[in-house]
Amino acid sequence: MRRFPGVRMIIAAAFAPLVMTVAGCALQPASGPASPTYAVIDTVKIGGAGGWDFITFDAPGQRLFISRGDRVQVWNARSKRVEAEIGGTSGVHGIAIANDLQRGFTSNGRTNTVSVFGLDDLKVTDSIDVQGVNPDAILYEPRFKRVYTFNGRSADATVIDAVGLKVLSKIALGGKPEVAVSDGAGHLFVNLEDTSEIVMIDEAASQVSARWPLAPCTKPTGLAIDAVHKRLFSVCANQKMVVLDAATGRLVAEVPIGDGPDSAGFDADLGLAFSSNGDGSLTVVHEDGLDHFSVVTKVATVKKARTMSLDPQANRVFLVSADFGPVPAATTSAPKPRAPMIADSFTVLVVAPK
Repeated sequence: MRRFPGVRMIIAAAFAPLVMTVAGCALQPASGPASPTYAVIDTVKIGGAGGWDFITFDAPGQRLFISRGDRVQVWNARSKRVEAEIGGTSGVHGIAIANDLQRGFTSNGRTNTVSVFGLDDLKVTDSIDVQGVNPDAILYEPRFKRVYTFNGRSADATVIDAVGLKVLSKIALGGKPEVAVSDGAGHLFVNLEDTSEIVMIDEAASQVSARWPLAPCTKPTGLAIDAVHKRLFSVCANQKMVVLDAATGRLVAEVPIGDGPDSAGFDADLGLAFSSNGDGSLTVVHEDGLDHFSVVTKVATVKKARTMSLDPQANRVFLVSADFGPVPAATTSAPKPRAPMIADSFTVLVVAPK
């Protein structure tokens, strides 16, 4: 994932049931009343120094875990306050939550480690060397009770026993990994940004079992999955969301999205896929049928709000961003300067029905 300086869905609708069976798979396309209007319904300034990368919403705990460079902020969605900060996570990119184990895990890019913390007290209990370089995306898979880190600079994945907290193996990926998802049935899928591919990982064998091109997508980042209907949604730097068949790798569809996407999500109840875009928009795509997808709306958010996390229980989407000052003049030591983040402007945005 791309950080913002210092580091790196939504629309709901009421659908009447109309079942269409394609190749033995039942899908309920949209029907009935018009969708309600969705917008940013809340903005909460939480401040704090540092950039950001992945955010992860823990629905049971109603907490949003936000990577902030050298720590994780834990924002309570009920009280709308930061209830804790998890330190000792230098270069943190992502957070994975294992509610069944009452543990959380962070991928720490600067130290090439995973920090383990308790969900009850939010205290770090262990640190694991991933034996790879720059762990970025991180995923907990409850079927096998494993944590996977996707290591950007070593182009591989590390497999960790989430119970025993030991590295089990490493998987060569053949490209720079971005976001990964699970189908819940023994397979993981991960975007490779530099080769514009998706690879499928066989969890039992701990190896890549398929490799599929994403053309016309270039530089894929965010990834989401409809596990029931076996559809993968990759969001790409060339303003496209491409949809693949997760069983065969067949290109199913492509739809336009905003500029600068970095995250994706899928709401299984509503049949909606989402792309959060750095241009200040959230693209909402409806799954009309197994091979048919259409853009429902683009919700105005704010610029640089390109990482998101979905609350599937309340059909909310959380995004984060901040305000930035003017770009300073280039110098010999800083030939490509970035706009500085304005102090304490970091903000959580909530997108939901009006």
